[in-house]
Amino acid sequence: MGNAIVLGIIGLAAFILLLVILFVVKQYKRCPSNMVLVKYGKVGGNQAAKCIHGGATFVIPLFQSYSYLRLEPIVIEIPLEGALSLNNIRVNVPSTFTVGVSTDPVLMNNAAERLLNLHVQAIREQAQDIILGQLRLVIATLSIEEINKDREKFMSLINTNVAEEINKIGLELINVNIRDITDESGYIVAIGRRAAAEAINRAKVEVAQQDRDGATGEALANRERTVSVAQESAAATEGEKAAEQQQRVAVAKLEADAIAGEVESKRDQEISIAEREAETIAAKKRAEQEQRIQVAGAEALAVDGENTSSATIAESNAKLAEIRAEARRRADVASAQAAEAILIAEREQELARLGKEQLAPQEIEKQRIEIAAEAEAEKTRREARGDADATLAKYVAEAEGVRKVLEAKADGYRQLVEACAENPQVAPTLLMIEKLPELVAEQVKAIQNLKIDKITVWDSGRGEPKENGRIGRGSTSDFLSGLIGSLPPVHELAEQAGIELPTVLGKVREDADNNDGRRQPYTPPPAPPASNSPDAD
Repeated sequence: MGNAIVLGIIGLAAFILLLVILFVVKQYKRCPSNMVLVKYGKVGGNQAAKCIHGGATFVIPLFQSYSYLRLEPIVIEIPLEGALSLNNIRVNVPSTFTVGVSTDPVLMNNAAERLLNLHVQAIREQAQDIILGQLRLVIATLSIEEINKDREKFMSLINTNVAEEINKIGLELINVNIRDITDESGYIVAIGRRAAAEAINRAKVEVAQQDRDGATGEALANRERTVSVAQESAAATEGEKAAEQQQRVAVAKLEADAIAGEVESKRDQEISIAEREAETIAAKKRAEQEQRIQVAGAEALAVDGENTSSATIAESNAKLAEIRAEARRRADVASAQAAEAILIAEREQELARLGKEQLAPQEIEKQRIEIAAEAEAEKTRREARGDADATLAKYVAEAEGVRKVLEAKADGYRQLVEACAENPQVAPTLLMIEKLPELVAEQVKAIQNLKIDKITVWDSGRGEPKENGRIGRGSTSDFLSGLIGSLPPVHELAEQAGIELPTVLGKVREDADNNDGRRQPYTPPPAPPASNSPDAD
């Protein structure tokens, strides 16, 4: 029984020990060579995480946890376009950057703080933004010539600036590959063409110089050869003449010795000697003449060779000057074209800036004003069209009413004329009577605004005394006389118009006593004068 308990305890202890071993093995983490093991939590000190590369560590449960940062290189494509250089020329610099998590302790901690558990694409986007900004900054500090020619300086600045910035997030710069550098205005292409033209011109100049040196050497060699041949020919001729002279002298001596032995042949001997001497002198003169001719010919050939060589050298110099002038002209043309391209690019940039800063707001304001004006004009047109339609409808309605009134009046006039068929003069009279209220109303309007309290007519009935002693008529009688006097013109006017006046206006009769035969209005007898005596009833 006791042995069983002991065995049970031993088995339980062995089981617990096995669990502890398994737990320890499970929590003991090893770091692969292509990763960085980041242990975070309570790692001691003031650190937020502890980075381990190429080793192992024990992760305490509940207090610590772990994760990995991969060290594989990350390739980032940078399609940089339109970056502004120091001389305000926009360049395109497509490039490829290779970065990766650094194994430096400080940089590993930066990566653990900023990149842990991020996807590779997110890391690539962060690094791409940083690289784009630094690359534009580097390009802004260099001119287009420095970027194109001093690639070492350009790459050094890129490595320095980009590496310093991406180190802040725990990355290091592995490689930079600038694929190509172009610009929108074609300035780099113009620089390349100018360099190619300069190289071609230098090569042409060097070839011309070598041709000139070859032609000059050949002319000098020909001249020396001609002079040497002439000298040797003259020396050979001189030797031949000297040998002939010696031979002739020896023969003369032998003949003189023979003649000296013979007395009778003395005269012949002297003649022979004289002849021999003359022949010798003539031969010598001929030899000297031939020598001088040959020497002069040699000198002429030498001078001719020198002149030919000088002409060749002068022609070569002229060609060289022409080539240099052409090269200088092409260089000036290329420089002028490059300057023109720069000025055009600067003008386009300035126009774009002005268009963005000044013209664009003005264009927007102009469009807004045009739209508002068109809307106002359309509103005015529609209102005018509506007013015109309303006015037209009003006038059409009025015209229709007037037409119907006129038609009604015409029917009335027609019926009136038909009713007065037996006496047509009655119709105008009736029409005038119909218009009398309107005429009276118009006359009343002339005095309707006069404020008259009362009208008093004071007439004594006695007229004023005249010069002949008679008594004239009073004011009332003058009024009636004037009224009666106006009746004849009224009757004449009515007669001319074919209108018969009413009987209340009286009639005009023919006056028999009137010699001119004109009609006179009927004048009633004057009224008896009113009595002013107080006894009158």
